[in-house]
Amino acid sequence: MQSPLPLSDEKQDLSNENIFQALLHPRDFEQISQIVYRYSGIRLNPGKEELVRSRLIKRLRALHVNSFSAYLQHIKEDRTVQELHIMIDALTTNKTSFFRENQHFEYMRNHILPELKQHGSRLRIWSAGCSSGEEPYSIAMLLQEEWGQTTPADIRILATDISTRILAKARAGEYEKESLKDVPPAYMSKYFSTVRVHSNNMYTIRDNIKRMVRFAKLNLMDEWPMKGPFEIIFCRNVMIYFDSATQGRLVRRFYNLLVPGGHLLVGHSESLVANSCGFKYVQPATYAK
Repeated sequence: MQSPLPLSDEKQDLSNENIFQALLHPRDFEQISQIVYRYSGIRLNPGKEELVRSRLIKRLRALHVNSFSAYLQHIKEDRTVQELHIMIDALTTNKTSFFRENQHFEYMRNHILPELKQHGSRLRIWSAGCSSGEEPYSIAMLLQEEWGQTTPADIRILATDISTRILAKARAGEYEKESLKDVPPAYMSKYFSTVRVHSNNMYTIRDNIKRMVRFAKLNLMDEWPMKGPFEIIFCRNVMIYFDSATQGRLVRRFYNLLVPGGHLLVGHSESLVANSCGFKYVQPATYAK
């Protein structure tokens, strides 16, 4: 079988210009779509061809591969599956922000947390698809504000994502100023420190907030090592990338990990047929077990 990697400079012209012009043929896009769906549950529908090509062309350059078919062959022959993980990383959308869709945080402040305060000191929250950490850190800041010095000692925020690259950024907890536009001004001095990175001012999460969050890599399509139960599960703007069958299976698994009365919070562009999966509709994008 011919190797997808060049054996010599004479055998393949792998200049940047040649690679830049590499075409993503329909059969290659279909194969990539099948691999991504099988591994992550994410459905790459027709119309995403240019997005896929633009995000993967850097991998062709890095591997000195001059076609997407050769790149796919490399993934197939890579027994370490490292390149598969890199490809999934590259194709994963990681759009997020602090206190995004703030209605959920207001609902937590006004309805969920007051009730939890009356029932002991244990609290478990899962941010599924946490991206670069803004969501779980927002949750931690809200808990600090609401409980203050009496924050339960037995509190855990689990934050998971499929992307190794984005989890490294989340753990570092360093953010540019423009990404903090939705952070309440009073939180800035309490929960962020200013650091200098490559002549730019960056803002890093303080250690007391970092300690409240545990980051872990998790593919939502795989078996889940945690047993729960959780009081709150955030899975926002993740299921929009899954087909309806995958969404249904995922929601049922969330249901099984929640305590009675626990809440599932989804993105405002997402919706559940609550009765079909056991949840009770509370308000837009908010469901209770």
